[in-house]
Amino acid sequence: IRTPSLNRMADEGVRLTQFYSGGPVCSPSRAALLTGRNYVRCGVLWVFFTDSEWGLSQQEITIAEALKPMGYATACIGKWHLGDAPRYRPLRQGFDYYYGLLYSNDMRNPDLWRNDERIEAPADQTTLTRRYTAEAVSFIEQNRDNPFFLYLPYTFPHIPLYASDKFLGTSPRGLYGDVIEELDWSVGEITAALDRLNLSRNTLVIFTSDNGPWVTQKLAGGTSGLLRGAKGDTWEGGMREPFVARWPGRIPAGSVSTGVGSVVDFLPTLVKLAGGSPPSDRPLDGID
Repeated sequence: IRTPSLNRMADEGVRLTQFYSGGPVCSPSRAALLTGRNYVRCGVLWVFFTDSEWGLSQQEITIAEALKPMGYATACIGKWHLGDAPRYRPLRQGFDYYYGLLYSNDMRNPDLWRNDERIEAPADQTTLTRRYTAEAVSFIEQNRDNPFFLYLPYTFPHIPLYASDKFLGTSPRGLYGDVIEELDWSVGEITAALDRLNLSRNTLVIFTSDNGPWVTQKLAGGTSGLLRGAKGDTWEGGMREPFVARWPGRIPAGSVSTGVGSVVDFLPTLVKLAGGSPPSDRPLDGID
């Protein structure tokens, strides 16, 4: 699978080779990422399904909610999957703007939403990655003169897999390869936008994943390699993820760290980098 943009991002930044998701499946991992707290503390014990009565509690403090008082514009573009009932959607969890699918793309016929408006039913999934990328670049351009936090959880490579016409059938690795190569193109578009707007030296960019690959590899095409287990397992194959971070002038180019890290570290790290203090009224599991 050809990933020139991610390779370039790694060459310009750091790779963490022992980095962990917040859970072995979607919703728990995302809850941990946004709150800096293990998913059990958040009460998100398994994936949310469509029309669920539950979601990420509004009593939790997300990265977006922690950054907004410091003047940050906040956007979530992509797969939410932390509750699709109105009270649990991104606009009630600290985000100024939302564009994407509220749950996994294998649940019912997923609809595309902008903020609280359903704009496409069902969503044309073949163009989702391209449209997420365009929305992300537009948000960056609109906030070029302001601090911003962009949370960009792409729908794929969750199954069913889709790629746009430009990438469909172009990878030697089949449809899964097409999907990843389009994701890599997206990384290139976003980092190029930051370069074009002279924002790269003031912007930390992180790339990682929410859980390991599917147990039935024929479903998707991913692999956990030599690691034991896969999605749904708390073995390494279900929790240990790729991690690349880029911040020219702050992160030494081409560096590799074997230190253990996790998505629960994002909230305390990002809030302190922004000049604030993480929430002190609740236990956090992440560290700066």
